[in-house]
Amino acid sequence: MIASAKQKPKIGIWISSSLVLGNMIGSGIFLLPASLAAYGGISVIGWIISSIGALLLAKVFAQLSLMIPKSGGPYTYTRAGFGDFAAFLVAWGYWISICATNAAITVAMLGYLTVFIPALGESVILSVSTGLASIWFLTWINTRGIQAAGRIQLITTVIKVLPLLAITLIGLFYIDITNFSDFNISGKSHLQAVTETATLTLFAFLGLECATIPAEDIKNGSTVARATMIGTYLAIGIYILSSIVLMGLISPAALQHSAAPFADAASLIWGDEARYLVAAGAVISTFGALNGWLLMQGQIPMSASRDGLFPKHFSKVNAVGSPALGIITSSVIVSVIMILNFSKGLVKAFEFMILLSTLTVLVPYLFSSATHILLSYHQSDKWFWLTGFLAFLFSLWAVIGSGADVVFWGFVLLMSGIPVYVFILLRAKHQHKN
Repeated sequence: MIASAKQKPKIGIWISSSLVLGNMIGSGIFLLPASLAAYGGISVIGWIISSIGALLLAKVFAQLSLMIPKSGGPYTYTRAGFGDFAAFLVAWGYWISICATNAAITVAMLGYLTVFIPALGESVILSVSTGLASIWFLTWINTRGIQAAGRIQLITTVIKVLPLLAITLIGLFYIDITNFSDFNISGKSHLQAVTETATLTLFAFLGLECATIPAEDIKNGSTVARATMIGTYLAIGIYILSSIVLMGLISPAALQHSAAPFADAASLIWGDEARYLVAAGAVISTFGALNGWLLMQGQIPMSASRDGLFPKHFSKVNAVGSPALGIITSSVIVSVIMILNFSKGLVKAFEFMILLSTLTVLVPYLFSSATHILLSYHQSDKWFWLTGFLAFLFSLWAVIGSGADVVFWGFVLLMSGIPVYVFILLRAKHQHKN
């Protein structure tokens, strides 16, 4: 496969912003309010703290996209600051993370689809077939080029946001202020409650860096930077406002035991039939997130492959400039992980893999923030580096908040890539001798 000689079309601010917002808003937002309800109104402070951290990280990625106008996002920035080995670890961990996340998103989507197709909850064969069909349809879309994938992303992002906004804005008129009477119902200190809720809510912002990864397919560096900030600001507004509205609509006791908080809120406003609206929104949300992350699973290995740090076939592109072989290879791994999820003996291992995937995204945040400090320290503005420093501290705090078990196994996952790195180096030396 070779790239076309003509200039391939690039995406603009709307599609690149939808890539950021659409990849952040997946399945998590539909369940997160129930987890936060166990803490009470103090969880809003957690949202505010994680939002500040997300804005710091978004600013870091926006500024790095202008300093280093190349595709690869965290991988490329890490290589610029710390060299090949650190960059390989970031690419390896991030790629494994995306594959595991895409499998999880597919399973979540199948869960929401059972509202409309109950047989999916009864037949493993039907569930697996539907999941595989979704993965490979979107894989085909992504091999058609970033323009085709981008249009799907823009459409699904708009559709997924509309039900959330409808429930949030109309729900403002149904808020019961007494639901906020107990500020902290967790039984823990204010500091501990805020720390735990901030850690929980940070996970909803993972993906804020997505516009930087296909940077060379976006019109220019300023568009990448603007899309990163626009997507993050929109996500913050939707997250915080919707959480406040849901806590005001549903009592704390009912909310923390709710399996579908937005569906319960919709039924309070419009009646039981409105549950289908939310279920449809959740299906489209997960479908859109799967599309966006499938795009990422081809871009990260392609950037590493171009630098000789991943197998060469990951950098081969087709006539429309898509790293088709890399996307297909990754989708095979996603499909295997998803199928294994339906083996009951491996469910717990799969769930833990998803926790690890969160950590393997935080590690690139650490390296990218440190690179920002290195590259910006000698800027004319002597405080320019402070953004990277604060983002680094926030990322480190988030890693600590992930828990000792996740950190330990996350380290093992990253180190498992070392044999691959050694093999690539040995092969390169052998080829050089010949």
